[in-house]
Amino acid sequence: MATRDEILAAAQRHLNVDPRASMAVLAAAAGVGRATLHRHFASREELLHELGTRSLDRWEASLDGADADGAAASGEAGRVDACLRDLMGRYLADSDDFGFALTDSYLTTAADLLARSDRLAEREVELFRAGQAAGVLRSDVPPRWLGHAVYGLLVAAREAVRDGDVARRDLDETVLSTFLLGAGAR
Repeated sequence: MATRDEILAAAQRHLNVDPRASMAVLAAAAGVGRATLHRHFASREELLHELGTRSLDRWEASLDGADADGAAASGEAGRVDACLRDLMGRYLADSDDFGFALTDSYLTTAADLLARSDRLAEREVELFRAGQAAGVLRSDVPPRWLGHAVYGLLVAAREAVRDGDVARRDLDETVLSTFLLGAGAR
């Protein structure tokens, strides 16, 4: 019998392909019956909430792993630049696993997920602000705009790979160069 984690992993993989999949479809993708799926998750919203929490956990782990707070506090151009490069690679890996979470309407309306997302976005904004002050990023746009630009690039990356427009092996450099050259200091 599939474990809760195995069911979540299968649902996550399937939602990346078909974000509107029903509970019946997600149960089949996990190799379990609907009753088994409902024993773990009473509703589709409960399942999505768990996946949303995991997506935010990865976002936070990416910020921590790249030491975004330390780089921002340092104000050192080289450290901020290295952090941004590291962070973008981490975000792309996360979007491979949690691409559906970028645009799922439930995940953008659940109050607790939204509040946590806002806190994580604020950490990013501090890094972007430090990047602007250090001359690594454009200073003629609001730092929050840079966060929206990263988000947009991640959605575009997901779509480009899914549509076959960009090979996954080329994606990291394509996204990184688009962000840094488009947002680079002028």
